[in-house]
Amino acid sequence: MKKITLLLIISVFSISCQQKELDAKEIINRSIEASGGKKYDSATITFNFRDKHYKSTRKNGQFQLERHQEDSLGNKIIDKLTNNDFSRTQNEKPVNLPDSTASAYSNSVNSVHYFVQLPYGLNGDAVNKDLLGKDSIKGKEYYEIKVSFNQDGGGTDYEDEYLYWINTNTFTVDYLAYSYHVNEGGIRFREAFNERMIKGIRFVDYKNYAEDDLSTPLESLDELYEAGELELFSEIITEDVEVNFSE
Repeated sequence: MKKITLLLIISVFSISCQQKELDAKEIINRSIEASGGKKYDSATITFNFRDKHYKSTRKNGQFQLERHQEDSLGNKIIDKLTNNDFSRTQNEKPVNLPDSTASAYSNSVNSVHYFVQLPYGLNGDAVNKDLLGKDSIKGKEYYEIKVSFNQDGGGTDYEDEYLYWINTNTFTVDYLAYSYHVNEGGIRFREAFNERMIKGIRFVDYKNYAEDDLSTPLESLDELYEAGELELFSEIITEDVEVNFSE
């Protein structure tokens, strides 16, 4: 009788452990792993986006994010953001920028690389993650995770909020939404498409939808999307993606 009771306790404990729900941190970590994991840490990634060339280099915790472009006069402009600072050169000569302008350029460079390499970066020290629960979009189940940022280390746009729909089976980020405050603010909902794996790292493009009512909660956007009530604002297309790894 004691053996049967012990076996029942062990069985119930085992089932309980198997059914343990993942928390937001664990879900994000699994999503990063499913999309490239440690490969990001030593990757050099190049791509083209809206007539500009981008390059990110990571090694031993150090990063350099670049944007290369040519202005209407043929000047070659390179922006570089590292762990320590931001700089701009024009025709290989340093350009002195006011702090406000340098901050705007830095945020612009960081934003493009951020979206292209999602979900990498969502486990940063300044990132706050909150699991809202589960929901479904087009018959598939997703974890809903809201992300905000600390003022310290969260950048000048730390007040922006994000919501990620992470597939409960594949752990890929298939949809995301965010609210921002610059330029009078706005709300966007993105649907990932054109998924491809390049040397073990996942890349996607996005259909970018807009919501005019700025009081709309981010967690309501998936319902509005399925109801066809969001306006297709643009498509975010990343071209000529290449990945290489440092030794």
